[in-house]
Amino acid sequence: MKFGNHLLKAAMLSTISIASLSAGSVAFAQDTAPQASDEADENVIIVTATKREQTLEEVPVAVSVTSAAAIERAQVRDLKDLQTLVPSLRVSQLQSSANTNFIIRGFGNGANNPGIEGSVGVFIDGVYRSRSAAAISDLPNLQRVEVLRGPQSTLFGKNASAGVISIVTAAPSYEFGGSAELSYGNRNAIVAKADITGPISDNVAFSLAGGINKADGYGTNLTDGSKTSERNRWYGRAQLLIEPSDSFKLRFIGDYDKIDENCCFVGNIFDGPTGNAIRAIGGRVNSRGIFSYTEYQNFNSENDITNGGVSMQADYEMGSLSLTSITAYRESRAKTNADSDFTSADLIGQNRGDVDITTKTQELRLASDFDGPFNFLLGAYYFDESINNKQALTLGRDFRNYANALTGGAYTGNEALIRALAGIPSTAGQFGGQGQGRFEDWDYKNKAYSLFGTADLELTDGLVLTGGFNYTKDKKNIASDIRITDVFSSIDLIQVAGTAGVPAVLPAGAVGNTSTLYPRITACPNTNGLASVCNPFLGFQALQFLPPFLNLPNAVEDGRTSDGKLTYSARIAWEATDNINLYASYGTGFKATSWNMSIDSRPFLSDFVAGSPAQGAPITASAIRTAGLATVNLTSGTRYALPEEAKVMELGLKAKWDRVAFNLTIFDQAIKNFQGNSFIGTGFVLSNAGKQSVKGVEFDSSFNPIDALQLRVATVYLDSKYDSYVGSQFGDISGRSVGGIPKWSTTVGATYTADLNDGKALVLNADYHNESSTVMNDNPANAQYKREVNDLSAAVTLRFDTGLQFSLWGRNLTNAQYLSVIFPSVVQSGSISGYPNAPRTYGASVKYKF
Repeated sequence: MKFGNHLLKAAMLSTISIASLSAGSVAFAQDTAPQASDEADENVIIVTATKREQTLEEVPVAVSVTSAAAIERAQVRDLKDLQTLVPSLRVSQLQSSANTNFIIRGFGNGANNPGIEGSVGVFIDGVYRSRSAAAISDLPNLQRVEVLRGPQSTLFGKNASAGVISIVTAAPSYEFGGSAELSYGNRNAIVAKADITGPISDNVAFSLAGGINKADGYGTNLTDGSKTSERNRWYGRAQLLIEPSDSFKLRFIGDYDKIDENCCFVGNIFDGPTGNAIRAIGGRVNSRGIFSYTEYQNFNSENDITNGGVSMQADYEMGSLSLTSITAYRESRAKTNADSDFTSADLIGQNRGDVDITTKTQELRLASDFDGPFNFLLGAYYFDESINNKQALTLGRDFRNYANALTGGAYTGNEALIRALAGIPSTAGQFGGQGQGRFEDWDYKNKAYSLFGTADLELTDGLVLTGGFNYTKDKKNIASDIRITDVFSSIDLIQVAGTAGVPAVLPAGAVGNTSTLYPRITACPNTNGLASVCNPFLGFQALQFLPPFLNLPNAVEDGRTSDGKLTYSARIAWEATDNINLYASYGTGFKATSWNMSIDSRPFLSDFVAGSPAQGAPITASAIRTAGLATVNLTSGTRYALPEEAKVMELGLKAKWDRVAFNLTIFDQAIKNFQGNSFIGTGFVLSNAGKQSVKGVEFDSSFNPIDALQLRVATVYLDSKYDSYVGSQFGDISGRSVGGIPKWSTTVGATYTADLNDGKALVLNADYHNESSTVMNDNPANAQYKREVNDLSAAVTLRFDTGLQFSLWGRNLTNAQYLSVIFPSVVQSGSISGYPNAPRTYGASVKYKF
């Protein structure tokens, strides 16, 4: 990555932006702020959810805040672990290190397809991370993590229809200091990280941070004994703070991180009818249960992910007006490969992905800090992203024999007959031949801008009316170059049988040795509703999962979308007493069109209606057929999912006394056209739910009965359902609960700090996380597969006044076992696979702060 050139360009762009305006800035969500102090009162939490600094109790927004101290006590290593502290957040690790789903209040998507942006926006120091691969690196030198619940479009520039995860890191300090930490745990887990900060001059400060995170995998590949779901990550981060005057400051950040690990473990949940076919060809399927943490793979998974970028934030103050500019350039690359059938048989030879993402963003905000009853914030946001996505899936050396076993020998037994009827030349590869498959090359460009703002009017002392708006314009262009080399999938099996079906008696010598071929196809059900016609080949269509592809753009489909939407919010907040704040709000949100950048992209029904003239099947005129673009076995589906439109109503109460603080939110939230991306065993189906909604209650509290003891309770109740979802891959599931979303999620925690002699302190911390039993996914046929979480973590720390501390820690101490996600096994109809949670981890660490 040529970060030097890009940093110069970013600096020039931001400087031009500042020079073109003449107003200045107060503190906002991404502003630099003092580093957290261990002596700070953790009940006084400063948040910037509204892009202004307020205490947690003052801010009239549903937000969960996890401090750096809390993350350290709980030994949280990355965003996936954060869900044990924030009940409204769920993080699911999927088939590779590059695929993670963030879900807030039951809404979330964005993994498994680079064309789909998440409904939950992830921001690190004000810079948007558009894809999960760019957001899952180890947490840097943190100040806090804010989880904003509900649509946040009026304050964040892009894709916040379900919520926002805002990560704020510590800015450079003018006091010299830093820390170094080394941790060792079971499975040879090593975490080492260090940071240093200090002054360069009176108005320039710096900070450097870096770390590694390594661990042996908790899964075992029975083929060769290697470990899967390992950790192998490192990161580096540098910052420079320049303050030429009291009214002007610049913060530069450069970061780079790398992941290179064998991930992620997939276990067999149900060994369906295909298991016998795999064993018949000498393969093995693990049927010992998913929590044996054993699997079969013919080669180790590849997950080579790099992320890096530069950003510059400029803050300029002039009296009661202020200006903030954030300019950023980022690159992300994910190279993956996996033996996706997870058996010892070589069914899927390769499943490669190579995704390059380049993102440029610019944000400008102008805000007031008047003494009077009126204040405002106005902002503009620009987003420019390019993605190149190369994918390849090939058949393995055993696929041909596997297909033959599934069909009782008919796959190869009828090959000569089908080839002759279809006119397949002898030079073409054999059916199911090794190395045949699909080879994809996608180009994607997205440019978007938004104008946003809020205005506060204090009606009376303590009663504030707030209104907000956001107008977003989002344009996407997409182009594909896809080649399919699978010979069998290129045959029209309906056309092969002809208008009269296969004749009852084949002419002697007409198609090879008919005396041995024809008996395999005589048992022929009436598959098309025509009494006089019999097509014995239709049963083979399930093996044609790599049909020829209609590339974009073409004469009918231009590969372009353009979306525009105005969203708004209104809120009334009342400081009832010095200790109690109340608010009521209504807000809307928006996420633009998401494209299906995969082989499963299909023309819309409005552009193409499948059909064949053979056997009397009807032909429906459609634009693609009229243009002569209809390829063999082309079917209709979706190219993209329509934009999401969110709305939420909230009632909130926030209270704080000397020893007790709590927050209560009651909400009703819905997303129209929620973008669902579901795996069906051979590919992903991208569709819109007509409406997905959730009604719920969120409660979190802290209680200090004595100075040394802090007790914490947080619980969330969610009643989530599909109000309308007619076109799901499971049929009409309208009225059903959303799979994988528990009714109840609860976290209970306690911290006891015992002051010892000579300035030492002993800190005891424990956190328990529970999620009530819930059906795993939306498929009614899988209702018996449920998930319940009971996760206990604890740590004991001995802290010295010299800055040295020693800790013993453990996560999932009870070794609870539960499933994260389940899905149909790849090319194994009737079998089910899934991702289990990580087993117990424990270890010791030493840290020195100076």
